Amino acid sequence: MSTRTQHTENFETYFCTLVCYRWLPLFEITDFYDQVYKWFDHLRTNCCYILGDVIMANYLHALLYPTQGSLNKLTANGKRFMAYEMVKRLEQLKRYALLRESEQGVQPNERRKGKKHQVFRLSFDARQCFDEKMVEQKLDYLHHNPVQGKWNLVEDYIDYRHSSARFYATGIHDVYEVTHHKEIVVEDEGG
Repeated sequence: MSTRTQHTENFETYFCTLVCYRWLPLFEITDFYDQVYKWFDHLRTNCCYILGDVIMANYLHALLYPTQGSLNKLTANGKRFMAYEMVKRLEQLKRYALLRESEQGVQPNERRKGKKHQVFRLSFDARQCFDEKMVEQKLDYLHHNPVQGKWNLVEDYIDYRHSSARFYATGIHDVYEVTHHKEIVVEDEGG
């Protein structure tokens, strides 16, 4: 995972991955999908298109297209605010063992600043997609996550609700409305 890479290029597509601390299934345990969508809404209002996504039990993949500002800052702010809500939900669910485990992940310098829980991995991964073929490969990859390996969450990948797969396969949005990646290409060519 990249830790120090600054992603400051605007009008570029990035394949991003956010992972829960120690791969804990925190999204699933806390039914956190709504909060990820709330973060996506925040990204939209801050000039960042969501071109595709999948939210799994312990990580998420998203294709993001920022038009202003730093992807690092947008992601760091999102992780911070989602972490507050995650801790709140774990407390409400009385998941004290998970809270203690997340406390152990806080680095000493962060603890001195008042941080109490490590909800996400410290870094996030962002890979720039250099062309349409790469964007489509990443979409295919993230959309098939729910039916790969140990997951087997659905029979057909387009039936997984927390993914943009249905939209790309049928044109019908499921839980969250994303922007088709080809709409961005059209906007750039016309602008």
